[in-house]
Amino acid sequence: MSAVALHQRLQELLTSIQQGKIMDAMKEFYDTDTVMQDNANPPTKGLAANMEREKQFLAGVKEWKGFQVLASGVGDDVTFYEGVMDFIATNGQPVHMEQVSVAKWKNGKIVSERFYYDSGKQTSS
Repeated sequence: MSAVALHQRLQELLTSIQQGKIMDAMKEFYDTDTVMQDNANPPTKGLAANMEREKQFLAGVKEWKGFQVLASGVGDDVTFYEGVMDFIATNGQPVHMEQVSVAKWKNGKIVSERFYYDSGKQTSS
């Protein structure tokens, strides 16, 4: 996949996330055998398992406040983006989360993605 095509795919993914279409984006942009990992936690393997993990995360979100991309880049079948998420958790707590995502692509789909963030600084009061 060319860098231009990969950049377009990344922009489409980020637009879906910004529109709150996270589950739709997973079906569209992730390979059935995708592997996702948060920081140094054990990876979650397979699209079905990752969709379930994402559903559990979304179940803790009462209201989305925003998703902003601060930077992004494309390499040889690799993309990254630095993003900021703000939402209200179901317990009423505001959450501000800054993260970097590094994804490896094959045939237009993400085959692995790792998120890097400081879990100690996610929630603000």
